Amino acid sequence: MSDVKDTVRTHYAEAAKRADAGQYANSSNAQHCSCGGGKDVKVEFYDLAETSGLPDKAVLASLGCGNPTALAELKAGETVLDLGSGGGIDVLLSARRVGPTGKAYGLDMTDEMLKLANENKEKSGLTNVEFLKGEIEAIPLPDNSVDVIISNCVINLSGDKDKVFREAFRVLKPGGRFAVSDTVARGAIADELRKDMELWASCLAGSLADVEYEAKLKAAGFTNIGIEPTHTYTADDAKEWFKDLGMTPSQLALAAHADGKVISAFIRATKPAGGCCGGH
Repeated sequence: MSDVKDTVRTHYAEAAKRADAGQYANSSNAQHCSCGGGKDVKVEFYDLAETSGLPDKAVLASLGCGNPTALAELKAGETVLDLGSGGGIDVLLSARRVGPTGKAYGLDMTDEMLKLANENKEKSGLTNVEFLKGEIEAIPLPDNSVDVIISNCVINLSGDKDKVFREAFRVLKPGGRFAVSDTVARGAIADELRKDMELWASCLAGSLADVEYEAKLKAAGFTNIGIEPTHTYTADDAKEWFKDLGMTPSQLALAAHADGKVISAFIRATKPAGGCCGGH
């Protein structure tokens, strides 16, 4: 799935450049997924009190489909890892929540996003933040080193989700929590959508079916799995994503196949206390 990875990297590099120039990372300003962002992202997913004081470019670069920092119920002193941290909004919010005795890591494979995230870190004044370069299929952290894993509409972009879940399980401490926002498929998604590389970057083609998502988490060793829908995307939503990607009229027609087939969801799971390894 190297084509997927290259497409995603290019898409998010361009998004980082837009945010760095003071524009919204998603040029269509869609409110929900693309993966999302847009002018109403603060209202849609985050309490205004949360984003107050954050660097503007961290908010501009948000491309998520939820607010995993609220979902995770972070506690002071915890170590948090954000998979696919982008411009850093969720890492910075996490760092505030876990406080000076805690730690917030962000992991991203895109140089442009990492540059932007580190600039936002400096502007924030937070000292318990570290951004790592790497891929979510090979997390550059030791076993049993993280209390909580969050992610915001990124896991769907991976071409090997089994590896992502195994790696998440590996780095979590026993009793650790997996708490992510992601897109999930409801019913079959047309093959034409699945095969289009640009649609992986829009969070559509790579979305797992809800039952498959749960099965893969179980196979990695997770328990207490829950999937809570937060938004169902329509054909009109899909058409907006496709327009933002500059798709052809024939590709735009594929939006009808997406109607009601993709949702945003909060996904929770736990690494069993005392568990040392995944189901592999």
